[in-house]
Amino acid sequence: MSDPLSEVVRLLHPRAAFANIISGKGNWAVRYSEFGLPSFCIVLKGSCLLTVDRHEQITISAGDFILLPTTPAFTISSFAPVPPVYLDPNKVVRGSELRYGEQEGSPDMRSLGGSFLFDCSDPGLLVSLLPKVVHVQNSVRLSQLVQMVSEESTGQKPGSEFMLSRLVELLLVEAMRSAAAGNAPPGLLRGLGDERMARALKQMHARIDHSWTVDQLAKISALSRSAFYERFTRMVGVAPMEYLLAWRMEIAKDLLRDNGLAVSEVAERVGYGSTSTFSVAFSRHVGQPPSRYARSE
Repeated sequence: MSDPLSEVVRLLHPRAAFANIISGKGNWAVRYSEFGLPSFCIVLKGSCLLTVDRHEQITISAGDFILLPTTPAFTISSFAPVPPVYLDPNKVVRGSELRYGEQEGSPDMRSLGGSFLFDCSDPGLLVSLLPKVVHVQNSVRLSQLVQMVSEESTGQKPGSEFMLSRLVELLLVEAMRSAAAGNAPPGLLRGLGDERMARALKQMHARIDHSWTVDQLAKISALSRSAFYERFTRMVGVAPMEYLLAWRMEIAKDLLRDNGLAVSEVAERVGYGSTSTFSVAFSRHVGQPPSRYARSE
């Protein structure tokens, strides 16, 4: 059966990541301006404070993994308050170590931080699935994956581009699994964390060309129609048919971008018996007809 989480990562087309060692000693604070793209950090030694704009301050310690899907402005610091140094994340030299506070001696805190790069034209797909701050504690798997990302991004060995694209996929899946198991916002991850909603979601993804009805999906979830509709809308954030439409449009955009298919073939693959009906739905959802979208991409 189709795995929705794997499909989402595939549609994002992650291709690379870069990472820097970040360390601090004594009293220090750094204020990063808004970045806008997904970024991550894993603490390798010690602990520090992380304050993301419009989010409560948290302590992050050795073994903790942080994912910021949109990376708004944030501050990382020691526990003693000091005036921050201001940095633009777009001007940070990739691969170099960033040292804050006292420059000599063994650091109190050491971490590895970086950013993802996507080929996808719509990285907002990731943003729609995750909380503003994903905080995973004591994940050995994430620690190992981030370390491998660091080695590949700095080593520049043959095949590193391919390795990085695969490692980024694994990082995203592991982070999203963790978010699904925690307090994810309404969306696909929260739906997959609910056993009954997961049944319906997996079927919708596995048979996207099927003419699904709410009654059929409710039966798969072993719920009444009204109970299923209410629970799906609460968990996933949109009504079942609205979710199905949005996912069909994501698949259609991907097919139009990369496969050179005729609009009629794309319409059939995503469950539309009529090309004109598909074109109207696509235009309303995406803002331009499918033929124009294919040319622009």
